[in-house]
Amino acid sequence: MKDKKLTIQINKPLSEVFAFVIDPKNTPKWIDFITVEETNEWPVKMGSIYRNKRNSDEWSEYKVTQFKEDEMFVFTKSDNNYHVKYIFTPLDGKKTELEYYEWVDDGEIGEEFT
Repeated sequence: MKDKKLTIQINKPLSEVFAFVIDPKNTPKWIDFITVEETNEWPVKMGSIYRNKRNSDEWSEYKVTQFKEDEMFVFTKSDNNYHVKYIFTPLDGKKTELEYYEWVDDGEIGEEFT
């Protein structure tokens, strides 16, 4: 599998969902295999670097390669092969659709969503 997509609806306004997802201290709250995430600058912008640590103590580094406040952002892993895109769509004043899309240019993504 070269790509995966997950779409969910969240009962919060778009600006709150975007702020929560972009904040590295929140990542371990919703991605269970990430224990720590940090960024080199705040506020985040195009070119910012995120580092996260998995349960296995392995560190990974990602660069923000696309960024539109309250709309979308893309992380590209330092090897430039793995990408993840977050797209935020308002459904009404109180709900947000979050699309999480990840892909690789070469090879396969091995893990299924849990």
